[in-house]
Amino acid sequence: METLTPLAPETQAKASQGSGLGPGTLDLRQLRRSAKRPVWKRKRSLIVAIPAGFLVFLVAIAPPLPEAKRQGGAPLVTAADGLPFRYLPDSETYALDFDPRAVKIDLLEGWDREQQAFKDRSALAFFSGPMYERQVDGLGKETTVPLGDIKFGDRIWRGRNRTAARQRAFMGIRHDGGVSFGYGELTPARAQEFESFVGGLHSLYNDLEQPPAAYKGAYSISMGQQIRYFLPRIRMAYGLRPDGRIEVLMSRDGLTLEQTRDLARRRGLRAAYLPDHASKSRFIIPGVKGFSDADANWISGGATSFVHVPYLLRLSSRSSTLQGSLLTQLASASGPQGCGNPFQCGQTLGGQLVDRALAGFNRLMERGVEPIARLIWAPRGRDGQKPGANAPFRETPISADPLALQQRQAEANKAGEDSAPGINSLGLPADLPAPLLLPNGAQLDAPPIPPTASDGDGASLPEGSRTETDPGPTVGAPSPGAPPPPALPAPP
Repeated sequence: METLTPLAPETQAKASQGSGLGPGTLDLRQLRRSAKRPVWKRKRSLIVAIPAGFLVFLVAIAPPLPEAKRQGGAPLVTAADGLPFRYLPDSETYALDFDPRAVKIDLLEGWDREQQAFKDRSALAFFSGPMYERQVDGLGKETTVPLGDIKFGDRIWRGRNRTAARQRAFMGIRHDGGVSFGYGELTPARAQEFESFVGGLHSLYNDLEQPPAAYKGAYSISMGQQIRYFLPRIRMAYGLRPDGRIEVLMSRDGLTLEQTRDLARRRGLRAAYLPDHASKSRFIIPGVKGFSDADANWISGGATSFVHVPYLLRLSSRSSTLQGSLLTQLASASGPQGCGNPFQCGQTLGGQLVDRALAGFNRLMERGVEPIARLIWAPRGRDGQKPGANAPFRETPISADPLALQQRQAEANKAGEDSAPGINSLGLPADLPAPLLLPNGAQLDAPPIPPTASDGDGASLPEGSRTETDPGPTVGAPSPGAPPPPALPAPP
């Protein structure tokens, strides 16, 4: 605040004569004019101080860093012992990990096929795929389209919302079995590089690669969606282990965003991505862990209907293993990252500060907003039992469900029924558009090869040939005439 300097005696006399005041007395108007600027400066300082104070408050209430919780102990990563696939449930999660050189990912198409997946003993596991949207063409036909790009072998499903595809993250498996967690869409170069590509993902964190400016994530549409993202939900994540294997986990209870990130770091994952909204979480081990209406209602927070999914990702053994080292690319990308100049150091420090502020905001949502939200969106337990403290909230109606399911749900609500159509009650056929076929040497931008009928090996069928009794393919077929990949060398 500025100080008011006293006027000279001559100036005071002139001012007192002009204003009718006695000598040595200052005009009040002069005092007001001299005080105007300091008041404005005080207001400007408040504009800066309030956001800065709120930022300091968020950083102060942020929970301790996950690394601090792990000092003195090794991360929860166990030796694979040469097993290509392992199911490793514990008290916190249902988890599995696999070697992508010996285990392949395929697409199981069709609505409400969880029970069929549980009985499919030829598969190793099923879990949720990336986000999707419902679109209606000019003829009024509904189709399910993934928001990101998907590639398995020579089959490609391209997201029609190219902006969303570019603004998400991806998990890719190269032809040598190496794994990459990155950002962006399926470009022609990536189509040649990756044998499998799962786009449309949301990044929890990635210690190997900084997100580009184009990355926006999956929860930047509305404030309501972001708030729900921070509240407890059943969480599912794909992760990259230090040994190059892929880990898939689903929490047993509702977790907040920061708790999910902490869980992934405690398990030692180098990167962790969310495949979808929490309400669509699926984790099925054939013959071991299934999926029921009770599970669906639990995941959806006891809502009158569970969230339907149009496809699942399917794990199965490869007929020929991919040749390569899992640690080749991981070792080259996981070196210490420093800052080469003050600008880069400032960016790194700013990113860490923002991350701590988001962790504090998550704590504020968890301890402040969540108790109020539970009064409005009270969760329900299984079979009328009282839900746990971390029970997920109810889910709002999902507009991505097919119109047949939405109409059935509306009729159930109108009739006052307590439950909506159960799992596999309508037997809806698969409605994904026919994939593009990309044989060896073809470019992604080349005209697509029309799909042909399969002899039962799982290749794509012609569009329109699927019926309610033929829900679609489960595995892909290799390109005609392509030699099998070379086998891995014998272990030492």
